[in-house]
Amino acid sequence: MRRTVAVVGGGYGGATVAKALESKADVVLIDPREAFVNAAASLRALTRPEWANNMFFPFATLIGRGRVIRDRAVSVDPHGVTLASGEHVAADYVVLATGSGYAYPAKPTSDSVAEALDDLRRTHKELRRATRVLILGAGPVGLELAGEIKEAWPGKHVAVVDPAGELLPGFQPAMVEDLRGQLDALGIELHLGADLQAPPHTGPGLAGVFTVATSGGERITADIWFRAHGTTVNSGYLADSRLTGLDPRGRVPVTDLLNVKGHAHVYAVGDITDVAEAKMAGYAMQHAEVVVKNITAQLNGERPTATYRPLPYPMVLLPLGSTGGVGQLPSPDGPFVAPRSMVSEYKGADLFTGRFIEQLGPTA
Repeated sequence: MRRTVAVVGGGYGGATVAKALESKADVVLIDPREAFVNAAASLRALTRPEWANNMFFPFATLIGRGRVIRDRAVSVDPHGVTLASGEHVAADYVVLATGSGYAYPAKPTSDSVAEALDDLRRTHKELRRATRVLILGAGPVGLELAGEIKEAWPGKHVAVVDPAGELLPGFQPAMVEDLRGQLDALGIELHLGADLQAPPHTGPGLAGVFTVATSGGERITADIWFRAHGTTVNSGYLADSRLTGLDPRGRVPVTDLLNVKGHAHVYAVGDITDVAEAKMAGYAMQHAEVVVKNITAQLNGERPTATYRPLPYPMVLLPLGSTGGVGQLPSPDGPFVAPRSMVSEYKGADLFTGRFIEQLGPTA
């Protein structure tokens, strides 16, 4: 008898698990959206809306043999998932893969592809009108957004503000130095160790002149601004503790096998886990590979043995447009600083579009 695997969330980790297991079990993918969203492509979709379709992969074609339910989970127990509609999806295995929320435009706000595309086109028109852009947050998302804007409109003035006094702390000095040089060459203005005394009077992504003052006494005038900080774990549906308690950040405690602690047939992947590492798409997909191996073993009546060990140092591929950027990757000798040509080849040129077409099927 075929077993049922319920996957809650169709992001990087969940879509990978569902696609890999649909030939081995009855897969039920639960997600309110109509498509997998390659969020890595969203910032380029903002600056080049004609390219935006490349970031959406409809679940209807992604999951050929399984069942897709467009609904939200409101509770999970060791035997299945309760949906907002009231339906309970019984399952032999459950995979929690609901990820995290992040400020638009880094992640779309709509569950509909058509509405998400409309949002991006609307914000593109606002951004196109602006001559001076303020980005709050100098992490990878904020810097990548700055790079995409500069590639599309080299003449726009872009300022990035962050209260942290250091650029990408924890990464190799050579990578950070290279990053600073590329940002300088692009004319991207950095304000580190600075916070705003008050937020802009306009809403994010809306054109309109404003001036803000930083905690260091600087004044910055811009026509539009974007938030590029603040992650929220999507774990509210677990708040009833029918399955597990959450840590203070709302994350799920997992074992080395990526089981939810105390449950041999329930797993978690990606941002929702309490694995001690940065929350990145690449890690979610690595989690998914471990979970696929373990569930496959269990389906075959074997003991699961695949484990996940986070790296002792961070890694990143941070494009600055399609041809620039910096990276830090793992190697047998420790962290390896990737040249900009490698960053472009691996990610910047198409933002993983080709990789996902090969793995998940055609885009929208």
